[in-house]
Amino acid sequence: MQDANGPLRLASCLLLPAILLIVLAVPLLSGCGSDQVALPAVAPEIAGPLLPSLAEPPAEPRPAVELGRYAPDFTLTDLNGEAVSLSDWRGQVVLLNFWASWCAPCRQEMPLLQATYSAYADDGLVVLAVNMGEEKRRVENFAADLALTFPVLTDEEITAGTLYRVRGAPTTYFIDRDGVIRQRYVGPLSAEMLASILSGKRAFPNQ
Repeated sequence: MQDANGPLRLASCLLLPAILLIVLAVPLLSGCGSDQVALPAVAPEIAGPLLPSLAEPPAEPRPAVELGRYAPDFTLTDLNGEAVSLSDWRGQVVLLNFWASWCAPCRQEMPLLQATYSAYADDGLVVLAVNMGEEKRRVENFAADLALTFPVLTDEEITAGTLYRVRGAPTTYFIDRDGVIRQRYVGPLSAEMLASILSGKRAFPNQ
């Protein structure tokens, strides 16, 4: 006699593996999003002065987004509503970091930038973290979650991002105390890369 429930049992057997795959995949996929918890980071060890200035100033005085040229100025608003310009930090070494909260590599990189800033702020290092295209509340939540203490700027219209030809996040420009662009790095920085650049070993003309 034919089992009337046979087709139903067959369908259940076929659906069960698919359901298990979905259940197992959810935790894996959730770890790839921007809500991934960032691990603590240790600042790189840098011997000597941070990003030593060039022996001679740039031959071309006009600013341009090129290595060995003066960095173009811009003004954005920080999370306190205050206007902040890049030129406010002339005389300090600036890590100009372009990021977005939905970018998992950006979240991964931030604790290292914070640790580096905490270690070398007294030596004249500043991190300017420019968020690209997101509303202030989202930026505030991100900064609070990661306990960021360096200046975080909002660039909702992506004016600075466009000026600096940012094509992907994170992108970081290294600007020396004279306001000269010495390095551009696309992608999340490692402690080794930060130590190499900030010590001057990978400074201009390397890119």
